[in-house]
Amino acid sequence: MPRDVFSSTGHAAFLFDMDGTVLTSIAAAERVWRGWARDHGLDPDVFLPTLHGKRAIDTVRDSGVTGIDPEAEAKAILDAEVEDVAGIEPIGGAPAFLDALPPARWAIVTSAPRRLAEARIAAAGLPMPRVLISGDDVTRGKPAPDPFHLGARELGVATEDCLIFEDAAAGIEAAQAAGAPTIVVTAGHPAPLAAAEGHVRIDRYNGLTVETNDDGRLVLHQR
Repeated sequence: MPRDVFSSTGHAAFLFDMDGTVLTSIAAAERVWRGWARDHGLDPDVFLPTLHGKRAIDTVRDSGVTGIDPEAEAKAILDAEVEDVAGIEPIGGAPAFLDALPPARWAIVTSAPRRLAEARIAAAGLPMPRVLISGDDVTRGKPAPDPFHLGARELGVATEDCLIFEDAAAGIEAAQAAGAPTIVVTAGHPAPLAAAEGHVRIDRYNGLTVETNDDGRLVLHQR
């Protein structure tokens, strides 16, 4: 059974993945990566499902392409993605939901490099978080729990006392490894995501509200 994310005891803070969780960037990302896959002799339709939720450098390293410099390839991909923000939009209800949260009690924890994360957050019209953990900030990215541990630490709370919002298998695995309850955002997944099994799932934020209880903790409600 999923841990009770709607418990009246609440949570110390909320940690949000970015792509597919608070904004949709899949079309922009796949435009860039589809070209990279073709240029390196990969079948884009087979390759593209492997990239979501991971750092670009990890995706390049895991691609099986030989004779390339992963750091240089990741840098070129980053430059292309920062330039291509067409069609990036917020997940339904995300702007209002994030605006309603105390600024010191939430963070975005993404596998994207900081420059790309800031460009996409701005393009989607979302509030810029005080704490933004990017793929640049960790040695081990998702599915390792390190990014979420760092996000919680920057907020001054324990990771297991946070509520994590995720959409990708790598991120859900990272959240589980971090010991935190998780809500899976399904807006970007037309087919059921196996990793979401056993977790509370939402497709948008419109039905969610949050209040601060007498202990100063965030209590989530679903209308």
